[in-house]
Amino acid sequence: MPKGSSTREKKPVNEAGSARPLSNQEIYERIYEAVSERRLPPGTKLSEEKLGRAFGVSRTRIREVLCRLSSEKIVGLIPNRGAFVASPTVEETHAVFEARKAIEIALVKILAERASPKDVSRLRQHAAEEHAARLTGDWKRLIRLSGDFHVLIAELAGNPFLLETMRALVSLTRLIVFLYDSPRTPACLDHEHELIVDAIQRGDAPKAEREMVEHINHVVGSLQLKEEKVDEIDIEKIFA
Repeated sequence: MPKGSSTREKKPVNEAGSARPLSNQEIYERIYEAVSERRLPPGTKLSEEKLGRAFGVSRTRIREVLCRLSSEKIVGLIPNRGAFVASPTVEETHAVFEARKAIEIALVKILAERASPKDVSRLRQHAAEEHAARLTGDWKRLIRLSGDFHVLIAELAGNPFLLETMRALVSLTRLIVFLYDSPRTPACLDHEHELIVDAIQRGDAPKAEREMVEHINHVVGSLQLKEEKVDEIDIEKIFA
């Protein structure tokens, strides 16, 4: 090893061919992607030391990324035990969707009563992006867009407290879908989103509420709610 060199941090090679350390955003995206692709199953222990070695960064930076993932409900931080990929139980899954149902009924009612043509246009455009992702088989993007549709409804409804709550619930729902849904058949169907938008555009609040309830019930019914034991995962190998 040349004099003065350090093994403290590895220097990944970027697209230009030069060595550079990974940013926190890049580390976040790689861990998030590993969870979404089920390479990091629910319950997997996320060792700061092993992740630091895998990404060639300090434990402090790994801790920052894990805190962000924790705020999005993707990771659970347990005192004196460390960080784990969140593992919602079947009971917790039902509780999440019951909460979503109660909140989203209120949100679509608000939006149906006050949506502007611009609001409806934004919803239509979003649904079109979901449809395009489905046609191209971009499942990771489709799952993200499917959740973002519900966040958009909360945003357009104009209640910041409900919006914050929906963001947290949608993040947790994404993880639930990663855990219990088929990776090739996302439960959130774009035509159901279109039906919700149709009712909102007509100002038909009762219809919008019914469509939302049916939609959420369909998502829950499509999940394969079976808890499985987590095998030990070689974190460093996953991110090699």
